[in-house]
Amino acid sequence: MHTHGKKYRKASESRVVESNYQPKAALEIIKQAAFAKFDETVDVAIRLGVDPRHADQVVRGTVVLPAGTGKTVRVLVIAVGDKAKEAEAAGADFVGTEYIAKIKEGWLDFDIMIATPDQMGQIGALGRVLGPRGLMPNPKAGTVTFNIGQAVKETKAGKIEFRVDKGGNVHAAIGKVSFALESLETNFQALMDTIVRSKPAAAKGVYVRTVAVSSTMGPGVRIDTTPYR
Repeated sequence: MHTHGKKYRKASESRVVESNYQPKAALEIIKQAAFAKFDETVDVAIRLGVDPRHADQVVRGTVVLPAGTGKTVRVLVIAVGDKAKEAEAAGADFVGTEYIAKIKEGWLDFDIMIATPDQMGQIGALGRVLGPRGLMPNPKAGTVTFNIGQAVKETKAGKIEFRVDKGGNVHAAIGKVSFALESLETNFQALMDTIVRSKPAAAKGVYVRTVAVSSTMGPGVRIDTTPYR
């Protein structure tokens, strides 16, 4: 039977398991209870009242976190001509179709790939490499677009993608415990607003069932879902 360590148990004393907190109070607990020697990530877990087995109940989208993610994102853009220049001007780390061959050789030193639609024919051959790693560009995620400059800027600024899993849950990182409380709260609200707007028309009953926040090593703190129902 798994038992938690002393630091985790100590951190758990800062919250009442049965209680549902307001977002600001919950995030404050998370910040104060963090005990790892590294800058822990603040995660949000949302249980939704959807059945992902049905295509019309899949919840998926993107949101730009106003305060950023706290991570440096390496962006690769597959584009040519003016679109390649646009990507470079917007701050992309790697630009050019020559990276398709490099990926085939095993190069994967990037976090997000953005491509123009006309290049997807070539990128399709990389599906077995990129797909399992979640790196394949997708129109629904905004990573297949001719609006390259905006896509690069949003990604660098803190754009994240979310998708419901088989159990009806959405997991997303909204920053680091070192962030100011107000920044975490702003990012949390931006995520929740987008989740609520993404409610499928086919979803019945209670949509947002439970929400909890936690740090990488710390305990979860449940949040009052009343405002999201």
